Amino acid sequence: MEQKIAPFEEVVAFHGHTCPGLAIGYRVARAALQALSVERPDDEELVAIVENDACGIDAIQYVAGTTVGKGNLIFCDYGKRAWTFINRRTGHAVRVAEKPEFFEKKSDPLLSDLVRKVRSGEATEEEQREFFCLSEQYVRDLLAFPAEEMFTIRRVTPKIPEQARIFRSFTCAVCGESVAESRARVRDGKIVCIPCHGHYTRGWG
Repeated sequence: MEQKIAPFEEVVAFHGHTCPGLAIGYRVARAALQALSVERPDDEELVAIVENDACGIDAIQYVAGTTVGKGNLIFCDYGKRAWTFINRRTGHAVRVAEKPEFFEKKSDPLLSDLVRKVRSGEATEEEQREFFCLSEQYVRDLLAFPAEEMFTIRRVTPKIPEQARIFRSFTCAVCGESVAESRARVRDGKIVCIPCHGHYTRGWG
C-alpha cells in the first residue's frame, strides 16, 4: 500500500520553524502510519498517546491527524520519548520508542552546547550561525536515517481510549466562568472550577 503522508515542509509551516525535535516527531508519525498501514484519517479513527510535550508532538498532530480538540491526542506527562498509536477501527496498535544508543551515538556535543548558548542569549553571532548550520544538517540526517535504526517499533495491545464526550457546563460560583461537569468541584456547597477550588494536601502530593 502506497501511503500519502504530508511532506516535512508542511509540518514546518504548521509548527513555525524547523528543528531536530520536529524532525523526530515527523519520523515517529511516518513510522506509525506505515506500521499500521493507514493514512491520516479524516476524524478520530487514529489515537496517539504521547509521553512528552516537545516540538515533535506538532508533527504527530499534523501527520497523523490526532489533536487534543478531537480527543484523539492523549498527553501523559512522563517525559519519555515514546509514542503509542491506536487504530480504533481495527484495534491494532504500535508503540514507537527512541533507541537511546542510536541518539547517543549521533548526538553532536558541539550542537548541544550551542543549543544552551542560543537559548540563554549567550551565543555570539558566529555561534548562532554555526548552530543553525549544524541544526539544519542534523535535521536532514534525521529525515534520512532508516526508521528501524532510530526507533523500536512494536505491536502492543493497549486499552482503547473512549471517544471524546460532551459534558454539561456549570457556572463557577466564584469566578463566574463556565466549567465542564467532569472537572467541576464543590466548595462550601457550591459548584466551582478547579482553580477556584484550590489545592488541598496533607503531604500526600
